[in-house]
Parts: sequence; structure tokens; C-alpha cells
Amino acid sequence: MMTSADHRRITLADVALGCGVSRATVSLVLRGSPLVHAETRARVEAELKRQGYVYNRGAANLRRKVSSGVALVINDLSNPFFAEFAAGVDEALATAGYVTLLGSTGESVERQRAVLASLLEHDPAGIILSPAEGSDGEQLRSLIGARTPVLVFNRELQARTGDASWDFLSLDNVRGAQLATGHLLERGHRRIAFFGGHRDSSSCRQRREGYRAALSEAGITPEPQWLVECAPTRLEAARQVSALFVRDPAPTAAVCYNDAVALGLMAGLAALGRRAGQDFAVVGFDDIPEATVSAPPLTTVAVDPRARGRQAAELILQRLRDPDAAPHRTVATVQLHVRASSDVLPASLPGATP
Repeated sequence: MMTSADHRRITLADVALGCGVSRATVSLVLRGSPLVHAETRARVEAELKRQGYVYNRGAANLRRKVSSGVALVINDLSNPFFAEFAAGVDEALATAGYVTLLGSTGESVERQRAVLASLLEHDPAGIILSPAEGSDGEQLRSLIGARTPVLVFNRELQARTGDASWDFLSLDNVRGAQLATGHLLERGHRRIAFFGGHRDSSSCRQRREGYRAALSEAGITPEPQWLVECAPTRLEAARQVSALFVRDPAPTAAVCYNDAVALGLMAGLAALGRRAGQDFAVVGFDDIPEATVSAPPLTTVAVDPRARGRQAAELILQRLRDPDAAPHRTVATVQLHVRASSDVLPASLPGATP
């Protein structure tokens, strides 16, 4: 029969007694200290396993007044870009001895509030936040408080005060869209759409700004029907492709909000009997791994999402090392990778004129 003693929690003292070392030595082993001799470490680890000791990391954090976790809150984990970004964050945090506490909001402000509230219960050392569309900066600061460092990624927060108390890492959205549009202009296209995304998203506004700037430099004013909004997902993009062809003359090319949208556009074109790279030029934004193996391979603005994840982790770790430094804004550079999806020349299209 099991007694009450069998249910009690195994302590450091129990483990220390079992392998003939001090309680302090067991504690050093649990913290991964290099001060413990390898043979002693192996003996302690074997005794920990034999007794079934469970390390209460939360209690240890409270005693040391630090946390080994960093929260990563993503607005759309179904997007391959963010899967790569999260992998980069986790790689860099693991190297520094931290664990990643992952939450996904699905572009819902309400879900974001609930996810953050739950993660804050674990007292993370810091937060990396890719905000849901429509996120209010003041509400988020009220929820998170001033004690927990935050790095905001890619999207500007809506704010009524202009406060910039958090670090910010963005992509060079304007420059990237300029490069994409300029490439299509160099190929001879003059009717170029901007496809996907929501205008209320700061990253979408910035990419549209770069698109418009490149067209303006070429003396072109985009027609209203060239700007097609949709959720930045492959499925929604595929459903909206027909909107590009409601009026003649229709666009011959499109700059897409992101690669997921571009791949959806290519699928939607195929459903209409058109072929990207042969009947219509497509340029994406992100350079997710699938871009190189799509059919045809996707021309896109490369931002290296995994490297951006590592960069985000390094920035939040830098903030933890220097909590009193002034808030810092970092803009990651981008470059255009030209592939077959934009290979079509408008002059080669049946009935098309530049």
C-alpha cells in the first residue's frame, strides 16, 4: 500500500543524500554550471533520474528573480514566413539558454489579448510581438505593463500618443515594393496591379507606397481596379484572382503583398486557364522556402525570414542586457530574387499593348 510519504515531492536534499554530494552541487548541475566535474555531474544526473526529481523552473525563477522564457506571439502561424521566423527566434534563444513560449493570434485582437495575458502568467523575460491587424499600442502597453521588455516586429502599432517606448524591427517594405515594381517596369509592363493585403495594415500601406512611388517615377498612375485587397493567405488570394480581369485592358502583372498571396494568385490564374510567367507576371514578397520550388519558381523580394527571427531574438536579448537603453528601431534590408514567374513580356501577350 502506498503511504503519504510516497506522495511527497522529491527535494534537492534527497538527491544529494542519494549520491553523496552537497545540495549546492545538485543545484549547480540543474543550472548547467560548468563548475561541476563531469563524473560528479553524471552521478547526480543518474540519481535525479532514479528518484524522478522534477525541476520546478518557475520556483527557481522566482528565487533568482529571472525567467528563462521569452514569449513569441505571432499573428499568423499558418503563413510559412512566420514558421521560418519562429524557427530563427527559437534557434537564437536556445543558444543563449532561453526557451521560446509560443502563442498565435490568428489576426484576432481579442485572441491576442488572451494569449498575452496567459503568457504573462509565466513571467517571461521579454516578448517578441508580431501584432494582429488593428492592434492598439496603448491597450497593449496597459496589458503588458512597463516591466516586461517588448520587441515589436514588422507592423506599426496604432497609437494616439506617438509613444515609441518599445524596440521595433521592420522590413524595408517601401524599398522592397519599389524593387518589385521597378523590375516589372523594366520588363515592359505598364499595367501593374498590387494584389493582396489590407490597406489598414502598416506593412501593406508601406508596400503600396513603394509600388506607387515606382509607378509615379515611370509616369504611371495606378487605376483603382489595380489595387485588389484580400486576406494575406493563399486561399483568399486564389478566390480574388478574377477581380484583376473585370475590366479591359486588364493588368499584365502584379506585385503581391507576400509570397502566400503570390502562390494563391498563381493557383487562381491556372484555374482561369492562364499561366504565371507565360500569360501574366507575378512577383511576391518574403522569399519563403517554397518560392524556389513553385511552378514556375517565384520572383520575390527576399527578406530571409529565419535570419529575421534570429535578429529579433538577438535584439530582445540585447534589451535584457541593457534595459535602460533608449528604444531602438531597426530596418532589415531586402533584395529582389528574379525567377521564372515574372519572365513574361507584355508585348508577347495576345492582344496586349504596353
